[in-house]
This record gives sequence, C-alpha cells and structure tokens, in this order.
Amino acid sequence: MNIYVYGTGCGAGDLVDEALPAERIAAFVEEAGGGSFLGRPVITMEDLAGRDFDLLIVASREAARVEADCRRLGIAPEKLFYLKNHTVCTDRNRSDVLAREALGDDYVNRIRCSERLIRVPLWTERERITGPGADNDYVRLKSLEAICLRLDGVPGAAAELGVYRGGFARWINALLPERTLYLFDSFAGFDKGESAGCAPGFVAAHRETAAERVLAVLPHPERAVIRQGFFPQTAGGLEEERFALVSLDADLEESTLAGLRFFLPRMSAGGCLLLHDWGNPKLPGVRRALARYEAEHGRTASVPLCDVNGTLVIVA
Repeated sequence: MNIYVYGTGCGAGDLVDEALPAERIAAFVEEAGGGSFLGRPVITMEDLAGRDFDLLIVASREAARVEADCRRLGIAPEKLFYLKNHTVCTDRNRSDVLAREALGDDYVNRIRCSERLIRVPLWTERERITGPGADNDYVRLKSLEAICLRLDGVPGAAAELGVYRGGFARWINALLPERTLYLFDSFAGFDKGESAGCAPGFVAAHRETAAERVLAVLPHPERAVIRQGFFPQTAGGLEEERFALVSLDADLEESTLAGLRFFLPRMSAGGCLLLHDWGNPKLPGVRRALARYEAEHGRTASVPLCDVNGTLVIVA
C-alpha cells in the first residue's frame, strides 16, 4: 500500500513505534511541509493531493482542519483514517427555530453545545478554553479550567516542566494571564542518556520543540519566562519562588522525580501540581517517580483524573 501519515508529533511517533514502521510510509504530511521526520520526507497537503495514494493516516489532533483541507483538495474521505479527535456525538435536535422563540437564544445556546462526548459542565459561566485544540483531551483541559478558577487568592507563579510544543502551556497562559509562567524544557528533545531505552519514534517526535515555536502559540507571551536546558539545573535562582499551579509533564522517571522534589516544597497552600502521564502505561517512569518521592516524604494528597493519559492532581 502507498501510505502517508499526517503529523510529525507524538501521534506519528507512537504510530511508528507500535504499528507502522517508517520504511512503509511514503512521506509525512504537515501544513508547512519541508525537512524530514524519521528519515522520510515531509510534504504539504497540496503535494499529497497531486499524488496517487491508498491511505492517509491522520496522527494529529487537528482532525477537523485536515478533514476540511481534504474536502477542499478533493481527497476522498474513504482514504483517511483518524487516530485522534475522530469521535463525536450527533445532536438529536435537528431544528431549534421554535425552541429559540419559546426559550430564548441564551438558554438554547447552552443546550446546543459543540458536538462532543462530554457536555459543557454546568459550572462554566463562560468557556475560556475554545477554538483549535480545545477538543483534544477535553477532560484534562476542562479540569485545568476548573482548577484555575479555584486559584483566586492563592499566591505564586505558574510553571510547566516538559513543554513540548506549547499545547498545554497555551491554556495555562490563557487562564492565568496575570501570573508569570515559567517554561522549563530543553526545547530540543530529551537528554540522550535518560531516553536511551525509549522507542525511536517517541524520541524523534519531541525534537522539533523550539522555544520560538512555543512562544508563538501563547496568547500572553510577555508573561512567559523561558528556562531552556535540562532540569533541575534550569531552576537555579528560583529557590525562593512560590507556585500556585505546576504542570509536570517530563515523561521520564528521573526528570519527573527532580520536578517533584523541586516544586512540591514550593507550592503555595491551595495550589495544585498536575502530574501528567501518572496513569499512562506507556510511561511507567512517571508513576515510579511519584512512588520514590512518597517513600521519601510520605503520601501526597492527590486525585486522579480520567483524562487521556491519566493526570494526577496533587493538592498542596
């Protein structure tokens, strides 16, 4: 089969590591194109439309945009297989004209939420997490919004260790626009020693993470402080800082343990540390890191989320 893959991130890396060797992929596809990924060329959607192919595997959260591009370029939907954001619910309400007349626009708009498996929570007065990317890992993002609403009066900065391409930092920055946001990452991939045993697709997917790329997606980049390099060396000078919210998304055991040791003693009362991938069987080092920390300091007060990768919320 003549197979192409849309995306050069974690989804594509996992696909190659678990199911489809890179040598079976004709090329990867991205909006901009150019360069290579896992030894294969990266082309644009326009390039793809001019080629004869059997299957486009969409390994990106931008499923809606890819679908629209394929429609515009005349690519048959039968040739697409989506790995992310492919499941929606259908609203049984086919028409709301009479309901709007009887109940009013505001009430009907609350009922007619965007199509998704989970309805907009009743506590949300005004959705601040909307737009591209908002439907990816919906439980994680709406939980973040709920947590941020509880941080009023809790002093301290926000931080993320393990920024990747800024997808989650973007929402922290949007929800906490008045707080300094420290971003800790090498912005060039994992430490070679710590990631030596990891699958090649997983490692490759984390290389194209330049700080400029992250800042470009933040709504308030002036509030972000880039701490580039390997943790915990990059935390130097912040020993007296306090934190209200921390996203710890380091993926690997030693980096995660270093993050727990640095941040948890510096959390303000009422603050939250979000330990991403605690429930992810693909990244068992995260759970091992927490077990090591709790062996040193005692059990944490924590609540697991049912999001995609099993975040654990640790409350200070």
